[in-house]
Amino acid sequence: MNARRLLAALALATLPLTAQAAALDGATLSPLWALPFAGILLSIAIVPLVAPHAWHSHFGKISAAWAVAFLIPFAVSFGAPTAFAIFVHAMLEDYVPFIVLLTALFTVAGGICVHGDLHGSPRLNTGLIALGTALASLMGTTGAAMLLIRPLLRANEHRKHVVHMVVFFIFLVANVGGSLSPLGDPPLFLGFLNGVGFFWTTVHLFWPMLFICAVLLIVFYVIDRYYFAKEASHPRADVATPLSIEGKVNFILLAVVVALVLMSGLWKPGIVFDIVGTRVVLQDLVRDGALIAVTILSLVLTPKTARVGNAFTWAPIEEVAKLFAAIFITIAPVITILRAGETGAFGSIIHLVTDSGGKPIDIAYFWATGLLSSFLDNAPTYLVFFNLAGGDAQALMTTGASSLAAISAGAVFMGAVSYIGNAPNFMVKAIAESRGIAMPGFFGYLGWSAVFLLPLLAVTGWLFF
Repeated sequence: MNARRLLAALALATLPLTAQAAALDGATLSPLWALPFAGILLSIAIVPLVAPHAWHSHFGKISAAWAVAFLIPFAVSFGAPTAFAIFVHAMLEDYVPFIVLLTALFTVAGGICVHGDLHGSPRLNTGLIALGTALASLMGTTGAAMLLIRPLLRANEHRKHVVHMVVFFIFLVANVGGSLSPLGDPPLFLGFLNGVGFFWTTVHLFWPMLFICAVLLIVFYVIDRYYFAKEASHPRADVATPLSIEGKVNFILLAVVVALVLMSGLWKPGIVFDIVGTRVVLQDLVRDGALIAVTILSLVLTPKTARVGNAFTWAPIEEVAKLFAAIFITIAPVITILRAGETGAFGSIIHLVTDSGGKPIDIAYFWATGLLSSFLDNAPTYLVFFNLAGGDAQALMTTGASSLAAISAGAVFMGAVSYIGNAPNFMVKAIAESRGIAMPGFFGYLGWSAVFLLPLLAVTGWLFF
């Protein structure tokens, strides 16, 4: 009987979902609805630093608490059907495609294991980081970082000075290298989900990305050569035993992932499903279902020794999955308010990134998106400024192309400024520390960024935005 009543209540509640959601006016929403979103982001930024054990034990509960802190008051204020419609929209429109792609890339990359002895030299180390930088836009910053950080550290076990290698690896492989495709970095995939073309960032961020990468690689080579010369002795440089790669089937699966994402952007059959008020197109359903199949195939076909060699665990993707579920739910009212423009509660923010004539100030978008990406998380920050700039992908890719490029570059490039700017940063740091490397703390890493990254980003902003 209770089950029947529950089903009847749910059926009744879902009838007016579309109308309820459409009637929600961002201009009428209070800025207080942004507090749960701010809460989850501040929790991600602060709690791991002040209470690391509590965070690692309870981050899922903390995330769920912030989601509930938004949904229940919202349901009381605007009705359960409207709150449920927003929840479904957040899950189906953004979260599910986002986490399915990340999981596929994480699983496939985690099945490729590089065996063999490398002996680090400035030339080899620079080559490995350059390779990871190039791969990041193809297999994601997480995938490329997880693939190459262990070979880089193994190659330099004999070296005394290695912190600079990990820092520049985070700069390049875990961040800047992922700026050329939606596969590369989560912010760009969110842009793709919102209508930005697959190759749009390839065209518009190529030169800024190439400039930053070239300068950082040259600086890294000079620093590594300096420390290399200080070492008392070195094993024979570069390769001691032949290299081998285990789990090669994952290269094929990686190509399938790229093809599936491309397919969803190019194939437009025009078939649309309405799922409790959320518009879901056929090509996205096909893509996500096929990506799940690719993930399963990778688990089945990859030799177990390959994942053992990579020390593969589900912990990183589990943390991302739980945190971003809360982020995508709590960001919903923020996006609704931003889309109201100057009539919304955040209308004053628009004046910071537009001139007196209402024209966007690209350099302001670059720094505003970038600095917030540095200390919050670059994916939701990108989404906030994407919507602040209008949220219309077709308009932003054409008349607003320079502003969208500034937002994209700020989110991806400045995710490298702190450990908390992008998910792979902490993962790389944790792997380095597990091998006995005394990585700098939060503010120590900021010092490296202040010296080597921020001045370069200032020049990049001046040259390109």
